Amino acid sequence: MLKRLAPAAIVMATAFAGPSVALDLETMSAEERALFRAEVRSYLLENPEVIMEAVRSLEQRQAEAQEEADLALVSDNADALFDDGFSFVGGNPDGDITLVEFMDYRCGYCKRAYGEVEKLLEADGNIRFVVKEFPILGEQSVLASRYVIAAKQLAGDEAYKALHDALMAFNGDITLPTLHRLAATYGLDSAAIEDRMNDDAITEEIAATRALAQKLQITGTPTFVMHDEMLRGYLPFDQMRAILEEKRDL
Repeated sequence: MLKRLAPAAIVMATAFAGPSVALDLETMSAEERALFRAEVRSYLLENPEVIMEAVRSLEQRQAEAQEEADLALVSDNADALFDDGFSFVGGNPDGDITLVEFMDYRCGYCKRAYGEVEKLLEADGNIRFVVKEFPILGEQSVLASRYVIAAKQLAGDEAYKALHDALMAFNGDITLPTLHRLAATYGLDSAAIEDRMNDDAITEEIAATRALAQKLQITGTPTFVMHDEMLRGYLPFDQMRAILEEKRDL
């Protein structure tokens, strides 16, 4: 029986004999278990690369499982992601690839990603870009999202884009006076926007995006969805373009 092998032989047999060989620790004596554990410890200390190989294998399997789960989440929530009827749609509205971004105006990585996304949209010219207002970093984030959504409802996509771009480049505290000054810069009626920003429709829009993020297991910003793939976190231009090219080759 396997338990009667010398400790070194047990380790080698277990590691290399394959799934057909089972090691029954329950049938071992206390002395055999102690010898076995000592041999395993000795083997791992002499061959630490085995541990790293196992860790890499586990990480790869976890990443693959997460990717498969994300593909299913995107597919199951495609309508809410790509055509919810209220989120801003920029880039090329008729583009062959849709890129969705969940963002927050107080998020440093969102601000960093902003330039990369703009560069990608300009360089490609065939990307449909959807912005999901996902304010998760405090009251200033909520204030900014409510204000730009109100501007969109009152003055259209051009007004929204102007304020969105300005806020992505802005690094100070976001207050109502700040937002009013930005609105005045673009000739917008700041008083009307303020009156509108607490409308129930805006509350419902933000709540719908938060509910969608929860379904997609999104907890941070920026988070992107490109075509059918979830991209969690900041990505530089070159990496985003490489993924875009892969999607077009499918």
